Amino acid sequence: MHPFSYTRVSDTREALAAGSRGGRYIAGGTTLVDLMRETVERPEALVDISGLPLREVSATERGGLRIGALVTMSQAAADRKVRTLYPVVSEALELSASAQLRNMATIGGNIMQRTRCTYFRDVTADCNKRDPGSGCAARDGFNRMHAILGTSDSCVATHPSDVAVAFAALEAQVHLLGPDGERTLPFADFLLRPGNTPNREQAIRQGELITAVEIPALPRPLRSGYLKVRDRQSYEFALTSAAVALHISGGVIREAKVAAGGVGTVPWKLPAVEQHLIGERPSESLWAAAAAKAADGARPLQHNRFKPQLLNRTVERQLRIVGENS
Repeated sequence: MHPFSYTRVSDTREALAAGSRGGRYIAGGTTLVDLMRETVERPEALVDISGLPLREVSATERGGLRIGALVTMSQAAADRKVRTLYPVVSEALELSASAQLRNMATIGGNIMQRTRCTYFRDVTADCNKRDPGSGCAARDGFNRMHAILGTSDSCVATHPSDVAVAFAALEAQVHLLGPDGERTLPFADFLLRPGNTPNREQAIRQGELITAVEIPALPRPLRSGYLKVRDRQSYEFALTSAAVALHISGGVIREAKVAAGGVGTVPWKLPAVEQHLIGERPSESLWAAAAAKAADGARPLQHNRFKPQLLNRTVERQLRIVGENS
């Protein structure tokens, strides 16, 4: 681990001042500290923001939900409002990691976490995300866990977060505070596809701080859930996953929110699936026909050619689970 300075701040003013000077924000540290140990990340200064008052889960005036950036994964998953209004979020969090990690990791840190691509974490391997211009060892290497959607010639790494898939499905917003004031980004714009700059993963500016993630109000009744397919049952990253939320009224699907994980360079929203569902009556044939569109545009690699079919099946299964319980 390379030498670094450490500053603990007690208010947002101090945090922004330290961040604008190049300091890296840290709270739970469950990802950043690991990357520092492996010398993948080499920040010169850490700014500990764990003492900031960003730990509240609250209902918004319009009927949505605002989750503070420093709410831990376990706190968010257990919160009554989250479990009642958006169970897809609590399920995604509970399927994400061990209890110990969930007790430490924060919501803000979770959506900022970096890929689990083995080549990214191997400092001897070529990786454009870690070392721009060096190449992408995963493209011709072992790429079973890698992305099939949103890839580029520069990068095929998947985004690892489960709860980010739920946020993407629900069309959440990320609230930011920086030297120039407050701003809000749609979740779909917050995480960036690699393109030619895979080292730039979020649309966050120097010194900006995530203050909250806000889930908008959606029609009621709303049934939602998260399904994660992985090699082993406990604490493994997704091969594929599906976050689904359906509003069914009068026997007809009025609203559909669907996103996939484990297959994209960012959490992958599935508008074609959603559009196929809206206005239709739930049925086995509908779930299958809608899910068949989930892998549209996929570009599988040598070792993950199974993922398009697995993705379709994952989405179909979760549509059925949520639809039958609505």
